[in-house]
Amino acid sequence: MRAVVLEQHGGPEVLTVRDIPEPVPPPGWVKVRVRACALNHLDLWARRGLPGIRYPLPLILGNDVAGSVAEPGPGVEGIERGAEVVLAPGLSCGRCEACGLGDDNYCRQYRVLGNGLNGGYAEYVVVPAANLLPKPKNLSWAEAASVPLVFLTAWEMLVHKARVRLGEDVLVLAAGSGVGIAGLQVAKLFGARVLAAASTDEKLAKARALGADEAINYSTADFATEARRLTDKKGVEIVFEHTGQDTWAKSILAAARGGRIVTCGATSGFEAVTDLRHVFSRQIRILGSYMGRRAHLFEVLRWMERGRLKPVVDRVLPLAQAAEAHRVLEAREAFGKVVLEVS
Repeated sequence: MRAVVLEQHGGPEVLTVRDIPEPVPPPGWVKVRVRACALNHLDLWARRGLPGIRYPLPLILGNDVAGSVAEPGPGVEGIERGAEVVLAPGLSCGRCEACGLGDDNYCRQYRVLGNGLNGGYAEYVVVPAANLLPKPKNLSWAEAASVPLVFLTAWEMLVHKARVRLGEDVLVLAAGSGVGIAGLQVAKLFGARVLAAASTDEKLAKARALGADEAINYSTADFATEARRLTDKKGVEIVFEHTGQDTWAKSILAAARGGRIVTCGATSGFEAVTDLRHVFSRQIRILGSYMGRRAHLFEVLRWMERGRLKPVVDRVLPLAQAAEAHRVLEAREAFGKVVLEVS
């Protein structure tokens, strides 16, 4: 099969197209023919390499996959060849207490497709049968591939962790990114007022078209000051944070008394400064979030089928242009998802 293989860490140029053997599904696993694979910042971090984290090289990247069942492995029942599926990107042991409680993303053996094991930058991928979910019929392959990681992450952050409620003010940072777009829509689904922050007026116009109530260009304005102005100096009940170092201090200032800051990433850097005076005096809660419970993806996909949530695809490129796809994502040129069309 054709695959884009990461053999060493570095820039986009290290991604190379190779012909490699097709994977064989072990017992309980399924081989899936990949139709589309969406990019995430996890792909960029794995490609660059991170201090203290060992990636098994060579590695096929790609967390978000939509495709069709090619071959059920031994012992797999009830899954038909040709079935159109979306893959849950997180894999857990299925045996520990966390998994038994449905908290699979708390499993100590939790791994992400394309991060700890081979992912979707290939014609075929193998995953546990439990990771197959039915593809919504109203979504294209590219749209379906754009759903799992970012919408599952946003759902976990806002619904499960921050407990978003009707009428609350939610500040969504980097609202033009994949997870930002998902967070904007999930917040609106639950009746929140969304303050979208992004780096360009073009991205903000698109965010408004998706339902954002207010728009803040943080290239030209202080978003914490604007968030307080737009909330009559109250601040926002929830800060949807995933940028990290460059925005962290102002995220704390933007939060209301008793507000919640929920964070799933640090695309601008990890060494953020926290002024603890604001945290304890205004009783701000800081909530870390990573991926999400697989069960919640079923709920997300039902909302997709009803048209209440919608994946946003910026562009679709062929598999062989994976390096260009990485460049686009890294340069922040996209509004929404960059997707590789595989077959």
